[in-house]
Amino acid sequence: MSKHDAILLVGPTGSGKTPLGELLESQGLQGRRCVHFDFGENLRLIAAGNSSVNLNDDELNVVAHSLETGSLLEEEHFPIARKILLGFLNEQDVSAGDLVILNGLPRHVSQAGDVDAILDIRAVIYLSCTPDVVVERIFANAGGDRTDRTDDDIEAIKKKLDIFAKRTTPLLEHYRQRGARIESVGITTTTTAKEIWEMLNNRKKGTWDQGLV
Repeated sequence: MSKHDAILLVGPTGSGKTPLGELLESQGLQGRRCVHFDFGENLRLIAAGNSSVNLNDDELNVVAHSLETGSLLEEEHFPIARKILLGFLNEQDVSAGDLVILNGLPRHVSQAGDVDAILDIRAVIYLSCTPDVVVERIFANAGGDRTDRTDDDIEAIKKKLDIFAKRTTPLLEHYRQRGARIESVGITTTTTAKEIWEMLNNRKKGTWDQGLV
């Protein structure tokens, strides 16, 4: 069975992945329907009891620990992520021609192989953002998506940035070696999702069909 095409959003906390994913879902990309899979939001919904994904008590404890400590789901816990991702794809009725926008999964190379078995990641959009800009964007709620977040204190931000640098950025080289298009976007304190979407949408027609061109 053929795999659905996907675009992975990579960027540190506060760089604007969620607002961009939501805009891609509402507006599409070069005429293609997009569905936005926000893994972190799905974890928060599960922890709050507001998800249809059926996890057992041990799996729920793993989710709660990840959210409380900011730790990543490691390879041995990928079955949890698989349940959540497959449930999302089924609920969204993803069909041929649609683009799945991945936000928060995979978070490290150890997860990438498992995700690659489910989806064909054709491109990576890297939202490049310095630590100082991250802090400014989060405290100003530049993306408009931090209102109900309880994990945005300085120490939590520093921990997330450290994890991102050590564990997540190697994904760029992983997908570069697989032939995916790597689209790097410099993010400032005022960069909006609409500005990024317009830039991506104005790329040569067919860019997101053919991967790296």
